[in-house]
Amino acid sequence: MDDDERAAGPRCLVTGATGYIGGRLVPELLAAGYRVRCLARSPGKLRDVPWAGDVEVARGDVTDAAAVGAAMRDVDVAYYLVHALGSGDGFEETDRRAARIFGERAKAAGVRRIVYLGGLTPAGVPDQALSPHLRSRSEVGRILLASGVPTAVLRAAVIIGSGSASFEMLRYLTERLPVMITPSWVRTRIQPIAVRDVLRLLTGCARLPDDVNRAFDIGGPDVLTYRDMMMRYARVAELPRRVIVPVPVLTPRLSSLWVGLVTPVPASIARPLTESLRHEVVCQEHDIARYVPDPPGHPLGFDLAVRMALRRVRDAKVDTRWSSASVPGAPSDPLPTDPDWAGGSLCTDHREAMVDASARELWRVIEGVGGENGWYSFPLAWSLRGVLDRLAGGVGLRRGRRDAQRLRVGDSLDFWRVEEIEPGHLLRLRAEMRLPGLAWLEMSAEPAGPGRSRYRQRALFHPHGLLGQAYWWGISPFHAVVFGGMARNIARAAARPAPVGPRSPAR
Repeated sequence: MDDDERAAGPRCLVTGATGYIGGRLVPELLAAGYRVRCLARSPGKLRDVPWAGDVEVARGDVTDAAAVGAAMRDVDVAYYLVHALGSGDGFEETDRRAARIFGERAKAAGVRRIVYLGGLTPAGVPDQALSPHLRSRSEVGRILLASGVPTAVLRAAVIIGSGSASFEMLRYLTERLPVMITPSWVRTRIQPIAVRDVLRLLTGCARLPDDVNRAFDIGGPDVLTYRDMMMRYARVAELPRRVIVPVPVLTPRLSSLWVGLVTPVPASIARPLTESLRHEVVCQEHDIARYVPDPPGHPLGFDLAVRMALRRVRDAKVDTRWSSASVPGAPSDPLPTDPDWAGGSLCTDHREAMVDASARELWRVIEGVGGENGWYSFPLAWSLRGVLDRLAGGVGLRRGRRDAQRLRVGDSLDFWRVEEIEPGHLLRLRAEMRLPGLAWLEMSAEPAGPGRSRYRQRALFHPHGLLGQAYWWGISPFHAVVFGGMARNIARAAARPAPVGPRSPAR
């Protein structure tokens, strides 16, 4: 390493950069002044992340000694943030082999420190009595601590943040079941931690003294049962109080099947997580604060961590994988690399139509929707929805629009509000009608050759609890008439040479 490279700051290797923690840690390390290299089996998954141009990306798997060795070259701090959870019954052996390779290659390359995020284990419980998931996480920590490279093992229980498998399981169970017959593990005491605190501690561990080679328990200030977490999640999310009835007959396997039935979390992930919930996981020490002091207000409490995880929804923003945007606003938010089941439910209705008119002509029609121009489909249905909204205390269709042809961000448009507008291309409306959830309507125009364009339309709905789910599926039979007709009629209106005026027949 030459002098210029040293002046640029230490280099960190991050494995698992396409995963939940790794994808959020990388920008934190960059912000702290570190240079970052990512080791990924599928580098293409990192192509669209906002920090892609600020890191090196090496292709490889942690079970490939040659790839790991090459990625370790000139590295000061190596983060081990991968595990084989969800890969099948042989995940313990895979984790064991990968950890040994990682430790051996780090020592051979002269890496100064390894940092590993493991699982919090119950005090006084021998490894053979642990669930396979927790047993494997504990073994990986011991292997890295014995590698000859100073290692910090951070042991966390449930991590609270959108995208965390444990949090998503909690989210879906609470959102979808107002009344629950639950396994006995809902009485298990757990010390959850906010993802922001996890990332803060992981970043701080890069500066630990070289003589620190140990495990640290990390957790938030609250010790709660799983039942407590569901009840408090419901309160923060403004859901009705949940009724939870624990029963002792649900085995871990039956529990995982039950979780799989209610939530979209894959059974291969849900089963080891539910098996681990039979263990009480509470921190026995907070020694990490001696090396990475807690700033004011940290660690964050459970309610605030949940509120941050739900922030995108509560602020009524369509962001990250919910739209074309890919820049996250905070570590608690979803990322484009998160699995499809992360981030909460999002129901969509997507329509496309080829238009025999230019994108400019199509945009003229899009920007003119609503008010006296109408919504281009089933006028009776729109009018009835407006009346029902008025009866429920909403704004209905009485607001109309400020200008018959032009829109700007913040304009009211019947029972919608203009949330985003890209002139000539995209119009996004946020619903302000009374709904058991949050809704958006997107319309866009794209050139598709000389004199032609493509119209794209998306209706998006984030349901609030079971009532929200029932609402979406209850109205879904009418989508073909309302949304399908809207797409067809907007395409036809754009193809007509005359401008769209008030009381247009296209309504």
